[in-house]
Amino acid sequence: MSKRIRVTIERTSPVPLYHQVAEQLSAAIENGELQPGDTFENELSLAERLELSRPTIRRAIAELVNRGLLVRRRGIGTTVASKAIHRKAELTSLYEDLVASGRKPLTTVIAYQTDVTDANAAEKMGLPFDSPLLYVERLRSAGDIPMALLRNWLPFPESVLPKRSLANHGMYALLRENGIQPAVGHQIIGARRPNGQERQMLGLKPGDPLLTMSRVAFDAAGKPVEFGDHCYRWDQYFIDITVYER
Repeated sequence: MSKRIRVTIERTSPVPLYHQVAEQLSAAIENGELQPGDTFENELSLAERLELSRPTIRRAIAELVNRGLLVRRRGIGTTVASKAIHRKAELTSLYEDLVASGRKPLTTVIAYQTDVTDANAAEKMGLPFDSPLLYVERLRSAGDIPMALLRNWLPFPESVLPKRSLANHGMYALLRENGIQPAVGHQIIGARRPNGQERQMLGLKPGDPLLTMSRVAFDAAGKPVEFGDHCYRWDQYFIDITVYER
């Protein structure tokens, strides 16, 4: 049964009615009155209870969905979304983003291979196609929620990123400890359907999409630091970008 949240409507206020509803429901989610996974009151019930039109309520709910606070799922209805990570358009790692948000990152190293050759990764970093690379694949979780599969290729020896250290430290932090400072990166954001392994490891349901990000990073001298090919759960990850007028 869905939980009913007290909403006060000021009909003489210049603030649009849908926005009044959205802001109060958003506050209930942010303060924990509504918890991740809670069933959200349906559109018709909310409209009747608040004596508002269904289009007004529909617009309020759509605003919360667009903010990533609610999730609509066929056959289930509208539920409160899990707490998601918002990554700024900065050169940080997911590990650092989780720590900054107050969540505890957990890492499982799935693959760790030295002297790997990968023509695509080498090309992205501007290296000869047969350059020996360190390949690392990790599953990053927050608590018991799987967040992302991280695949990285680096032009460094094993000593720079010891396998035993990757389980408890972010990759960028380990690079910095070894005097390697990522300074600039180029990212491409996309989406696609997961393959079977990705669906299983990230706990996705049939039809769920993946958010993807590929990134190549360089140090201040222009030397390649890493090429990453990452995929994230669609309901656990957002990217915040501030744009300016030219």
